[in-house]
Amino acid sequence: MATLFELAKVLRSKNSGPFEVTLDILFDSKDRYQRVKDSGKINVKTICDLYNLTEHQVHHLVFFDQALGIKITMAREVSSGSIGDRDVYGAQQHAPLMEITIE
Repeated sequence: MATLFELAKVLRSKNSGPFEVTLDILFDSKDRYQRVKDSGKINVKTICDLYNLTEHQVHHLVFFDQALGIKITMAREVSSGSIGDRDVYGAQQHAPLMEITIE
């Protein structure tokens, strides 16, 4: 078993406009990408559990085989820059993905 942090080359998050955050998971190996994809661990339920969201708040979860990447777009808790926003750029939201275990 390995964590997603160990398998992915890049784990990052960023704003996707003021009301959404995008999580990017990128790989430098087709084998690692396929291992994660085939595990079924990256799914809407996992994202909902990690980020305390409803399924409706996960707007996109897409596997890009050609780019060896996974993109997840989800609603922000509060809009970027508004009162209560703790991460204006959405750049610190990828951490919960790091400990997902992949067999």
